[in-house]
Amino acid sequence: MKYGLIGEHLSHSFSKEIHEQLADYKYELCEIARGDLGNFMQKREFCAINVTMPYKCEVIPYLDYISDEASELQAVNVIVNRDGKLHGFNTDYLGMRDLILRANVSLNGKKVLVLGTGATSRTSALVCKNLGADEVIFVSRNKTDDAITYDEAKALHRDADVIVNATPVGMYPNSYSSPLDIEDFSNLCAVFDAVYNPLRTELTLNALGNKIHAESGLYMLVSQAVHAVELFLDTKIDECKTQEVFTNILKSKENIVLVGMPSSGKSTVGKILAEDLGRDFYDLDDEIEAKIGCTIAEFFEDHSERDFRDIETEVTKEISQKNGIVIATGGGCILRGENVSALRSNGRLYFLDRSLNSLIPTSSRPLASNRLAIENLYRLRYDIYKTLSDVRIDGDLAPELVSELIRKEFLK
Repeated sequence: MKYGLIGEHLSHSFSKEIHEQLADYKYELCEIARGDLGNFMQKREFCAINVTMPYKCEVIPYLDYISDEASELQAVNVIVNRDGKLHGFNTDYLGMRDLILRANVSLNGKKVLVLGTGATSRTSALVCKNLGADEVIFVSRNKTDDAITYDEAKALHRDADVIVNATPVGMYPNSYSSPLDIEDFSNLCAVFDAVYNPLRTELTLNALGNKIHAESGLYMLVSQAVHAVELFLDTKIDECKTQEVFTNILKSKENIVLVGMPSSGKSTVGKILAEDLGRDFYDLDDEIEAKIGCTIAEFFEDHSERDFRDIETEVTKEISQKNGIVIATGGGCILRGENVSALRSNGRLYFLDRSLNSLIPTSSRPLASNRLAIENLYRLRYDIYKTLSDVRIDGDLAPELVSELIRKEFLK
């Protein structure tokens, strides 16, 4: 391996795609068991590498040189082999700094809660202090000399202005968890999360739902990679390249989610769209039927709507953790808030707004099997679709035109 990333569990990493857009080299993901780190470092058979959990501290004894910033943080995420000498740096600091600066959120005089006590937490705290934060408080599951507990944070620091999550809570595959309840902190103006997969964590989604500025960690990941490549190749990358690669990665990883009434064309449009974009297509109703082993209509003969919705939520959460796919939802999927959060974690929601007269009742849709049922559902759900979707699309157009409108909007 000449260039790459070392860590313990890397299946969720986006780093290979990012680096190979930034530079003309092969970038490899190298999972190393804890007992094998010393052998790998002693061999020094690489040009330059990134380092991620849990080795940002463990690699330090093997280095010949460490930058002032990395030394202060006692965390290294970049190692460059220069004529057999290993030089350690920390570009996570620059990535977190750039994430906050890009959000145009001033930390001057602010009280900041930094969640966690590991390398990323120390990095985040230093960034916040250097950006003018008046008070930076570490929060951890267990009380230490340097950190308070989550209960203490809730009791004593409800007036915190900013929260930075530097823990892995909410990271794929455990995407549907949050380290704390946003509503316990009434003075928040911003939330930052170092987690980048999913694209929007539960923490940031909850903040956005409460009208608080929130950013997950994808831009931080791209920015630190840009600074790493500069060290790898002893070069300088134009700032606009960071935004370009960020946009490319976001679009490649973001799901296109189609919502709307039964018979509004979600499945038909979704298949066309997926083929045009070279993406996998998932129809949640089909996935539910595969799980229950019968048609939805047959399921409703012996089970309640609540039973169906529970299974729908399970399937929605499972499929929503995938990246870069097209999803057609069932008509009632977004009636549950947890489904919406799951779909939003990696997706952009498009409402296929087909007029009531064009909606056709069918026996395969138990809750929309006749004209009266369709009309009642339309009145109950229409405003919900409009409110919860990101983009409204005219669903009365031909499926090919609807697909093209979505494609253009998504890729713009």
